[in-house]
Amino acid sequence: MQLRYNYRVYPTPAQQASLARAFGCARVVFNDGLRARQQAREAGEAYLSDGDLSKRVITQAKQTPEREWLGEVSAVVLQQALADLNVAYRNFFTSISGKRQGRKVAPPRFRSRKDNRQAIRFTANARFKVLDNGRLRLPKIGDLAVRWSRHLPAAPTSVTVIRDAAGRYFASFVVVAADDPLPPVDAEVGIDLGLTHFAVLSNGKKVAAPKFLRRAARKLRRLQQDLSRKQRGSNNRKKAVVKVARAHARVADSRRDWQHRLSTRIIRDNQAVYVEDLCVVGLGRTRLAKSVHDAGWAQFVQMLEYKAARRGRTFAKTNRFLPTSQTCSTCGRIDGPKPLSVRSWTCPCGAVHDRDVNAARNILAAGRAESLNACGAQVRPAPLPAPRREAGIRPDAVRSTRSVEGISVL
Repeated sequence: MQLRYNYRVYPTPAQQASLARAFGCARVVFNDGLRARQQAREAGEAYLSDGDLSKRVITQAKQTPEREWLGEVSAVVLQQALADLNVAYRNFFTSISGKRQGRKVAPPRFRSRKDNRQAIRFTANARFKVLDNGRLRLPKIGDLAVRWSRHLPAAPTSVTVIRDAAGRYFASFVVVAADDPLPPVDAEVGIDLGLTHFAVLSNGKKVAAPKFLRRAARKLRRLQQDLSRKQRGSNNRKKAVVKVARAHARVADSRRDWQHRLSTRIIRDNQAVYVEDLCVVGLGRTRLAKSVHDAGWAQFVQMLEYKAARRGRTFAKTNRFLPTSQTCSTCGRIDGPKPLSVRSWTCPCGAVHDRDVNAARNILAAGRAESLNACGAQVRPAPLPAPRREAGIRPDAVRSTRSVEGISVL
């Protein structure tokens, strides 16, 4: 399994200038490649291969006075910029042809020097190296100081240097790591994700939603007001933009750290984990959009998925259209839709349900049924005897007769 490990790096002012030069060169090569492909398509030329594109926007461009400064950075950085362009086009074509699942992918766009996030990538061809003193050596940049929060499990295959909107620098290593399975356990759990409680487990445990964005709203509001008062193009406005970005980065980092801890604990304590396949994009268009984005459900589910695959656990998503909140987990009766204000309800069979706990139990049952389906077991629930009040004829039913082969049938 390929894993990504991020570490904070602290470049010197001279190294920051070298990184800024590399960011700019990679951005120019990406834009030149995109412009060349667009011009070739408009002119009706044959498909421009990756090799011809690289020769045109890198090799031949270095020999011109307008692009001779491309030779000041590593050639691998420029090649990887074109590789990103090719991947973007490939994703776009597979999306419009229907071969790619999920939302439609837009065609690649030109990169701007004003983008908050800048990144360059070095592969093994660039011969980057982690030195014995803990520094990261990059070609034509130098030895960067790295804060190693943990050891790399294997030798990295590539490293991406990222500068975020808050002005921080990170080194992101891609490592091919072997699976590390945990000892098997007997517990299985279904998870119902929500807003008041971030996660409700089928065993009755409830995890309160931390609401990091809501808690930081007051400070963010003040920083946004300070930013709106600054004159556009001034240095004070640039400083205010960085302050806002740092506040948002602090919220995102807190949420990510909390979700990592929770997902690790769930994967460690359960052999199988089942969650509902929520449509986060659709929920993000409702009046609950801010709370939905603050929860970060998609990121949490992604953490559960890859951690389960590495730790030897079972993970599955249930159908999003299952009426988990309407179905009694005891008798299987569907009691109909209920507004969000109804947090508990009583089934005609006599069972009293907490709305979220009942949904988590139904998610667990649906996940188990789907996992057994691969082995040929019966997925549909077993037939249950109807209650006495439903077994007879309703008194208000309309009586009608029809003739079948001369026999009158009620």
